[in-house]
Amino acid sequence: MPRVGCALLAALLGAALARPAAGQDLTQQEALRRAFPEGTSIERRTAYLDDAQIARAKALAGRDVEIEAGIVSYYVGTHGGRPAGAAYFDVQRVRTLPQVVMIVVGREGHLEHIEVVRWAEPPEYHPPSRWLAQFLGRVLDDDLSERRAIAGITGATLTTRASIRASRRVLALHQVIDPFGPGT
Repeated sequence: MPRVGCALLAALLGAALARPAAGQDLTQQEALRRAFPEGTSIERRTAYLDDAQIARAKALAGRDVEIEAGIVSYYVGTHGGRPAGAAYFDVQRVRTLPQVVMIVVGREGHLEHIEVVRWAEPPEYHPPSRWLAQFLGRVLDDDLSERRAIAGITGATLTTRASIRASRRVLALHQVIDPFGPGT
């Protein structure tokens, strides 16, 4: 096999091994290690939201996004003495079964990492990594929508909608919680 062919095969194999295939779940620790650079300390925190904060998060997220829980656990990564990002694990039903996605929001409020941690639906509806990449750099605005900046997955409309809802919910909760607030 020519040298270029070997290099391409090695690159493809490495990419396949770097991400779990549909149906292969990650632990929280594995997902957090993928999201933050080596040497990052990760601290679990819990926010207790009052009714006004929940109402604000609902308003920010949009009318199609449910926010019911007043207790939100999240993880703050600190690297070099500065916050590197906040990771949230969002659980929701896609069709009839749940998905868990980890969404990391950076210091500037942009989505920096999104990864399916657990997938129970049939593999053909699993969102590909390339598709999830279009969420990176997004903020909570009208463009974070299926009809705007986020292209749908052909044949997996419910997956598309679930991923958008999860992103909008996390970004809204992140704004309300403000884990990098004054003094961080």
